Amino acid sequence: MVATIVVVALAILFYKLAMRLVPHILQWHMPDTPRASDNYRLRARIKRRATAIILVRNVLRYIIFAVVGLFIVSIFLRDALPTVAGASILVAVLGFGAQNLVRDIIAGFFILFEGQYGVGDFIWIESAKAAGIVEEFGIRTTTLRTPSGELVYMPNGFITSVTKYGSGQQNYTISVQLQSEESAERVLKELDDHEGAELYLTPPLLLKRDETPEGNIRLQLLAGVLPSTGWLVEENLIECIKAAAGEEELAAEPLVYKVDHQSVNQIRDFVPPDQ
Repeated sequence: MVATIVVVALAILFYKLAMRLVPHILQWHMPDTPRASDNYRLRARIKRRATAIILVRNVLRYIIFAVVGLFIVSIFLRDALPTVAGASILVAVLGFGAQNLVRDIIAGFFILFEGQYGVGDFIWIESAKAAGIVEEFGIRTTTLRTPSGELVYMPNGFITSVTKYGSGQQNYTISVQLQSEESAERVLKELDDHEGAELYLTPPLLLKRDETPEGNIRLQLLAGVLPSTGWLVEENLIECIKAAAGEEELAAEPLVYKVDHQSVNQIRDFVPPDQ
């Protein structure tokens, strides 16, 4: 009994010490003054480091638990009958639960190996119908924090489809055609005073202003929101634009495009030029 207490106490002490040392051991070199062009790579390295720290902590937790369990079992091996009976029950219980456990661990390994996502990424998990920032990635579960603050725990084995948002936000381009300069000014004033602008990652702003062949004023607008709050643009912002312009001043219904300009530029580089 005394040996069991000593082993558990040492294991707890070792675990707490390891949890403090892991971030220092994985303290990768970061440039003191990164250039603007290196921001994306720096963020990616920070995410990989955070993922590695959390993963190592989870693995250590399982290893320490397994070692302590085996050590305690070995202490009671002197009395064979209770040990055999307990082991038989333990094997039966593990036999029912091990399938899901092994599936979750294997799925977690492939998610990590393929770099599907990591700590700090904003993702949508189809099977859980949940979107949020990956707060913790373990060998068995993934933890999301939703924009409203809830924590969603998802076993890796049940994650069948994931959408990862590279920039962490959904960008919208809105095209508005108006019949007069006065209505265009009212729309731009609405953008400056737009209620709820603090909910946007990129508040609505004017990208381009030109004239159509029909003589209408065309405004190209940009707005960025969290991927799970697209209603801010598709419903709220469009209704505000219509109200500011007036239905009679709209030359056409506002057009809304889900466009990530960085992705469009990358795709354009792959498209062969016209012969």
